[in-house]
Amino acid sequence: MSSSAISNSAMPHSSHNSHNSHGRPGRPRYSARIDTRVVTALLAMPNAIIDRLIGAPPVQIDGRTLNRRVQLMMAMTAKLGMRLSIEEATAAQRRAELRKAAITAMPIREGVEVTNRSFPGPAGSVPIRLYRPFGHTDPMPAIVFYHGGGWAAGDLDTHDGPCRILAAESGCLVISVDYRLAPEHPFPAAVDDALAAYRWVHHHTTELSVIPGRVGVMGDSAGGNLSAVVAQQMRKAGVPEPIAQCLVYPATDMYFTEPSHDLFAEGFFLERSSMEWYREQYLPDIADWDDPRATPIKAANLSGVAPAFVVTAGFDPLRDEGRLYAERLTEAEVPVRYRCYDDMVHGFFGMGVLPDGLERITEICVTMGEMMHEPR
Repeated sequence: MSSSAISNSAMPHSSHNSHNSHGRPGRPRYSARIDTRVVTALLAMPNAIIDRLIGAPPVQIDGRTLNRRVQLMMAMTAKLGMRLSIEEATAAQRRAELRKAAITAMPIREGVEVTNRSFPGPAGSVPIRLYRPFGHTDPMPAIVFYHGGGWAAGDLDTHDGPCRILAAESGCLVISVDYRLAPEHPFPAAVDDALAAYRWVHHHTTELSVIPGRVGVMGDSAGGNLSAVVAQQMRKAGVPEPIAQCLVYPATDMYFTEPSHDLFAEGFFLERSSMEWYREQYLPDIADWDDPRATPIKAANLSGVAPAFVVTAGFDPLRDEGRLYAERLTEAEVPVRYRCYDDMVHGFFGMGVLPDGLERITEICVTMGEMMHEPR
């Protein structure tokens, strides 16, 4: 599968100054915290200043050149010691670190109605957050969203920014799921909550003002893993299966053997040592690594799963396993759109502070919206 060939045809051209695909006019409005505005202004400085601040040549690996603003973010993080070492970080500390970074990195999209609630899950109440485009009361498709964070971090707040954009740009109700986290709740707790959330949405379409049978799944990283698992598990499960799945730099293989894992093992935000730590928390029993609910690429048969949009980043350890999962879906005759953002790193779906960062996030959300609204 050629990422360049597919990416040119898979993605719409979008602009913040034009009508989006569902006819909502005007430039989107955003608000931002002071620290978010400061980081945004820093990253928007002229190239010459960016180059001086970095003090190093562009990073070029595997035929790709890293985005210079991302390189500056990495340099600032290293110089300021803003990240905890994997040896010293507890689960609670890593959760707090991710929450702070995620909130700082994303402006807040306005014009979205947000509601907190919960549903009865397999082991107790599961918090969820509903996002609906403001003023839209008619039934619409729904996207069940699973956040990233290595199954041990992340929550409704870390992914609030992307979910607001997703609701506004897709024309769908978005249900973000605060599934149980490891190590307190190891595999398969997150999977059980993810499946329960999907079923719950289907059983409450009238209450939620959702078009019956028009529910999709989406997530980033660990959430992309859960989305792929839900898409697989919902075949012949007694409720309508997802009509689309959007997997943003998904974790699909727990063995970490693809070349990108070695190429980007250190220095690109998501590092191998962190991945091994997350895996240990979520999958303490090595025997579970082969379970398709943990490693979805090991599923014996992928035929019949929902049409997929798979997104990867060029400087991400998970790049190759995401591409390979897209190839496996294609081999199973599943309709697939694939896009690799060649100059990006893991986590860019939450980096709205980058120049053109909101446009990248919007492109992904618009494409998922198109898939959700396609006739079936």
